[in-house]
Amino acid sequence: MTSPHPALRLSDQIAELLIDPAAAPAAWSSRPQWRQSLAHGAPGIALLHIERAAMGLGPWEPVRAWLSVAAGIPVTSGTDSYLYYGAPALAHALTCAAQARPGSYQRALAHLYEVVAADAVRRCEQAEARIERGELPALAEFDTIRGLAGIGSVLLRRGPGGDPIRRVLACLVRLAEDVKQHGEVLPGWWTLASPSGEVDERFPGGHANFGLAHGIAGPLALLALALRQGVEVDGQREAIRTVLAWLEHWRDGHTWPYWITPAHLTGPDRRPLPPQRPSWCYGTAGIARALQLAALALDDPHLRHDAESALATALVDPKALAATTDLSACHGYAGLAHIAHRTAADASPRNTGRLRSSADLLLDTTHPPHADPDEQAHHLLATAGPAFLEGAAGTALALLAPATGAAPATGWDTCLLTS
Repeated sequence: MTSPHPALRLSDQIAELLIDPAAAPAAWSSRPQWRQSLAHGAPGIALLHIERAAMGLGPWEPVRAWLSVAAGIPVTSGTDSYLYYGAPALAHALTCAAQARPGSYQRALAHLYEVVAADAVRRCEQAEARIERGELPALAEFDTIRGLAGIGSVLLRRGPGGDPIRRVLACLVRLAEDVKQHGEVLPGWWTLASPSGEVDERFPGGHANFGLAHGIAGPLALLALALRQGVEVDGQREAIRTVLAWLEHWRDGHTWPYWITPAHLTGPDRRPLPPQRPSWCYGTAGIARALQLAALALDDPHLRHDAESALATALVDPKALAATTDLSACHGYAGLAHIAHRTAADASPRNTGRLRSSADLLLDTTHPPHADPDEQAHHLLATAGPAFLEGAAGTALALLAPATGAAPATGWDTCLLTS
């Protein structure tokens, strides 16, 4: 058995500092979304301890303590909830716990699934009505963080045979249909808002978003993951191919733009991309993993090789790595190491070695030789906070699989749509 990478010590130390909810500084716990935010609060920290307990690296007591914090107030549902907040967030955390302890949390999960499923159906009805009106969507209708792709990840895992996940998939299939606006043919996921989801004068005419967090790579990943599990609706394969063709059209070597605007559609604006980080949220890592999942679903070895090669190349691109400035799961070195490890596990033999080597180098960057994990952990908590997406908990969680060489024990990264 291969010895764990020293970066595991950093993960261990972060977990130790986050073991007791009662010790959380008021600056964290007083935030309005603290209890129910997977991205920023208690459910995300619980996820770290759930995975560690499932791997035999930590006790279950912190799991119960952090889940109690998350469930300590009425759970938010409806329009104010999404994968990273409220009922879907808690359902994800509890599903991961139940994965490690079969039979646990079943009553709570059954109730949460009904709540999430009902909300998903309402969202689908709204999306279908919007499509019939010929209007363009908001990012929050379909993306991973706030939309149907993210909520669909909960439904796919908890109720793969149910009607709600099929409704979600059908909506995402229709999202791939072109839309005509003012004489211009646009992809169905074009939105009139800016990448923040707000109207912004810097984005006249809106944009098309490529990212796995907020763009079309999220729906692509869900459609592919469902197809791999045998959950298929009419037009699903064609929708996957439509998105793949779009991504191929805008590909520049091993990179994709974060987004495009009308200027890119009507003019010669295909300038080389500036250096950009190859992250999960926006960039090559998230998109390449979505492409690999699509290739596996369609049994397309050429696409699979291209996706894996793009990621392996991006992870040794000095300019791209220089644009990566933190350790986070969302857009930092730990997140890249996790995606490299996940992608390597599904890669063809000629790409496996490259991706595993990249994961090791990323771990070295995350926890350099002779670094003091205690100092690192304290510094990370002081500067980035305890959050899952952009802070210490997510960093510690993303390090676990690549540092130990194992697959995630609980499937925690389904909330990233990387599995």
